[in-house]
Amino acid sequence: MLDQPSLARFAGFVATDLRDVTNDPAALDSDGFWAVSADFEGRLVCARFGKVTAEPAPQIVPGRWQGPAVGDWTSSLDREAYVSGVRRIRGHIAAGEVYQANLCRVLCAQLAPAADIDDLTALLAHGNPAPYAGTIRLPAYGVEIATASPELFLRRSGRVVESGPIKGTGRTEEDLLDKDHAENVMIVDLVRNDMGRVCATGSVTVPDLCAVEKHPGLVHLVSCVRGELAEGTGWAELLAATFPPGSVTGAPKSSALRIIESLETAPRGPYCGGIGWVDADRARGELAVGIRTFWADREQGLLRFGTGAGITWGSDPEREWRETELKASRLLAVASAQYSSYQQGGGIRT
Repeated sequence: MLDQPSLARFAGFVATDLRDVTNDPAALDSDGFWAVSADFEGRLVCARFGKVTAEPAPQIVPGRWQGPAVGDWTSSLDREAYVSGVRRIRGHIAAGEVYQANLCRVLCAQLAPAADIDDLTALLAHGNPAPYAGTIRLPAYGVEIATASPELFLRRSGRVVESGPIKGTGRTEEDLLDKDHAENVMIVDLVRNDMGRVCATGSVTVPDLCAVEKHPGLVHLVSCVRGELAEGTGWAELLAATFPPGSVTGAPKSSALRIIESLETAPRGPYCGGIGWVDADRARGELAVGIRTFWADREQGLLRFGTGAGITWGSDPEREWRETELKASRLLAVASAQYSSYQQGGGIRT
């Protein structure tokens, strides 16, 4: 809704009173509270807000969010194209060009002109709670995002930085394969290398490797990579070294990005980018990987959502397609106009 005021909403607080907007990452080391949206393709929007207050997730107002029906979504890659893409990535792996690449598709459906992304935030908070859920609503700058991300891209506290890459997804822990563990370790190594470019020598460690985390409707393998920023480095250098996130690109990252560009037919936008907040006054911040993320495209009158999977030599093309469906199904159901009420403890119902 274009006449809605700007705001940013993250775990237990909301930021209002927009003061400043810039694309300069160095501003994140200046002062004030910032909401950050970094598109996968590199567009960065940093918005400074003057007021931050404690506030729980918004309550659902029945009938206010008019979302698309589950069957109204179309995909940038259909099943045949996606399966073919997986096979082509396996060909690149066989040729020694890459070890792993993330193949994604962008779904879209019509968005009602009066739809407010913050109303979708309420549905997501109750129907698919996530540790890095958030909203950024900057209508004048073309940024309207609601994310239910389970994945930490970067957390900073003073000079200490952490990343929590996810690789490996199944309905239950028993669904996870050796391939999932190998993929996670591969991406952890990539994230270690990225962070090592801006962290003090010897400070990068892996406190957790391949831990199983349960999320609504599925489980993930999650690791933790931690380091201490070298003197003279800040957010600008940290983002330059680590973006886009390794878990949604592949390894080596440069080769994976080239392959992604050749196979994907729609820009990812905030999907697979970075979404979060930075409190420059306290040298703290938390950016999520922009997965399980919806965003409004007002120019086209569309709501968009991305889903994907990491492809390795051990990937089965049909299984990877099903993984993208699994990751999307619950979120699309929550956002659907078919779901009009929420029952505490029982999820969204018709």
